[in-house]
Parts: sequence; structure tokens; C-alpha cells
Amino acid sequence: MAEIEIPDTLIDLERAAWAEQEQGQLTVETAAAVQQAITEHAAATPGLSRYELEKELKRQVRHTEAS
Repeated sequence: MAEIEIPDTLIDLERAAWAEQEQGQLTVETAAAVQQAITEHAAATPGLSRYELEKELKRQVRHTEAS
């Protein structure tokens, strides 16, 4: 599979959501903002699966040792 290009703004949103989640303070607003950004980026990128984008985003943010 080709490398998925993820904009810094989307990575920043996921980092904020992950930090909130780790603190047990994830809000609906934060989670919804991440999901909306994922959906919009996938829709604007021909051939990009929303699922694959979200999977790669979470891998990059949550599993930095695997990068």
C-alpha cells in the first residue's frame, strides 16, 4: 500500500484527542472534530479509504515507537 499523506492539522487534532483520552477527559466535541476532519480529508483525496486514513493516523499518533 502507498504511504498515506496526513496533514499536520489532522495529526494535531488526533494528538489533542489522544491526550484527552489518556486523561479520561475526551469530549464529544474533540472526538467529533477528529472524525469530521478524517471524513473530509478522505473524501477530498481520490482513492483514499476513510478507514485506512484513520488507521494510519492512529498508528502515527498513538504508536510512535512503530514509526
